[in-house]
Amino acid sequence: MTQLSPVIWWVRRDLRLADNPVLHAAASSDRPVIALFICDPLVEGLGAAPKWRLGLGVARFARCLDDMGSKLILRRGDALTVLQQLIAQIGATAVWWGRQYDPDQVARDKKVKAALRDSGVDAQSFSGHLLFEPWQVQTGQGTFYQVYSPFWRAVKDLDVAPHLPAPECLRAPAQWPDSDSLADWGLGRAMNRGADVVHPHLHIGEDAARTRLAYFIDRNVADYQDQREFLDQDACSGLSENLTYGEISPGALWRAGQHALDAGKAGAAHFLKEIVWREFAYHLIFHTPHIVSRNWRDGWDSFPWSNDGTGVLRWKQGRTGIDVIDAAMRELYVTGRMHNRARMLVASYLTKHMLTHWRVGQDWFAQCLVDWDPAANAMGWQWVAGSGPDAAPYFRIFNPDTQARKFDPEGRYRRKWLAEISASAPETAQAFFRACPRSWQLSPQMARPNPLVDLAEGRKIALQAYDIKNKT
Repeated sequence: MTQLSPVIWWVRRDLRLADNPVLHAAASSDRPVIALFICDPLVEGLGAAPKWRLGLGVARFARCLDDMGSKLILRRGDALTVLQQLIAQIGATAVWWGRQYDPDQVARDKKVKAALRDSGVDAQSFSGHLLFEPWQVQTGQGTFYQVYSPFWRAVKDLDVAPHLPAPECLRAPAQWPDSDSLADWGLGRAMNRGADVVHPHLHIGEDAARTRLAYFIDRNVADYQDQREFLDQDACSGLSENLTYGEISPGALWRAGQHALDAGKAGAAHFLKEIVWREFAYHLIFHTPHIVSRNWRDGWDSFPWSNDGTGVLRWKQGRTGIDVIDAAMRELYVTGRMHNRARMLVASYLTKHMLTHWRVGQDWFAQCLVDWDPAANAMGWQWVAGSGPDAAPYFRIFNPDTQARKFDPEGRYRRKWLAEISASAPETAQAFFRACPRSWQLSPQMARPNPLVDLAEGRKIALQAYDIKNKT
């Protein structure tokens, strides 16, 4: 009976059939496989946009399982309690899942694994969210890397796991357990009216991710290094949305990038480095979990950042009076994403010109990004602020106007997202006013505000604060 007892596949951020080690192992076991998604407190605690987008991904993945004659069972509650109840209900002797690395999920998973193993259940975690496990990449002294460049050199020639095909079928149990209704969970409730605006900009599911990757490799990867920084160009892969929910594996991106490089597409070399930048973020969040909530570098706790201020709301609204900053913040609200160069600019403006704590921006991105990723978000904000690993020097304060002239030379990006600077605002710019909270009372007819902070004066004050910090 043990041989035929079901395997519970605890589905998390691995919403795909191909290149999925835990699913491959479950399908190869010749045992009934019950895919289970749990809406536990960590899911409940997600920000508005990532929780909504996760729900859309779960719905799409459930349909994929239905198409192959299987099911996705939905349960809500404490993860360990839900698993124990389902084990007792169906007589499962194994619970397998794909590994995660941020501190909250690590703590939960350790608790679940210990409790299940103590009760005789085969509890196992599998790789799949990263190319390399954080404990596998070490310096010559046996420690973890704290700087990206040597990390890149250490992993760039390592073998990546081969592609795993999607299973043709999954063995069904004699009887399917009951499932919650996804609609009853209300994962998108906090999006309010913004959901209808953001939804057309999404690429949901494994098929969409693979189509997106193929398009990027065919059309954009050759010039990726030269074009990726330009705000008005569609030069990036856009796959961060799919990576964060596991709708495509990092291995699929790595292999596609390698093949493109072998085919003479020079920009693929930088694409591979960006994949490893994501790996580096996870390497750090695993080894130094405090990066999520505290200054990563010593000596930054005394820096005079504020945690709020009258300007923060204007920053969130895209009404700082600095066109490229405001365009970027509105792109975020309309699409759920933001160009990577723009992310650096808005983060620098908030933490340096406005002297606002990086956690304020980190938390706002965690609410608004459909591609929110705990490791990338934490490292990105601290990198720009100066308190993080591999950080930009604090004296590197991006001048938004200079950056706009360089990376949006004809102003197309700014006109695309700012209704107030055009006599005939495009639909993209007008959409912001349909997505933002009614309580903000904003309209396209409002005049552009004066700059919240004079750029030269803001830079001067930031450098003075940094100088004071170094003297204390």
